[in-house]
Amino acid sequence: MSDTNNGASVPNVQNEQLEMTPQTALELQHLNLAVLVDIRQKFELEIQGEIPGARFLPLFQFKRMLGHTLTQLEQEALDEDLPDLHDIQHFLAMINDMHHSKDLILVCVCNSGHRSLNAARLLRLLGYEHSFSLAGGFLALDELLTGQQENQGTSPNRQS
Repeated sequence: MSDTNNGASVPNVQNEQLEMTPQTALELQHLNLAVLVDIRQKFELEIQGEIPGARFLPLFQFKRMLGHTLTQLEQEALDEDLPDLHDIQHFLAMINDMHHSKDLILVCVCNSGHRSLNAARLLRLLGYEHSFSLAGGFLALDELLTGQQENQGTSPNRQS
């Protein structure tokens, strides 16, 4: 489960199970055992709508707060100032509150499930071992919610 590098134990998150199905994530959220962390960019939320009950934390901002260098494309998508010490402290407090204080499972959600895999890996490398990616991302979640609501005869319950 971990590799040894110069005597130090480094978690090996490449081979671990990182994905969770939308059904499982919603059930865990309903039982207050998990929180959905929406890592999409703000413009994506404006176009597609928000996920009910999810916490918003854009991946590119998250990566920059952790000191990772962003690609040119990521920087253009973010198009914001560098985070200051207050932003970083707020971010870490929010993650710690969700994960350690409440012992919640963190389920990262992006549009299709690719960026959220990176976010789950980053969180695990930081020691948040109960971090997962939502398989299929927002698209799969939206399809599931829409299908459930059609079966119940109601319209989708997304916030815009």
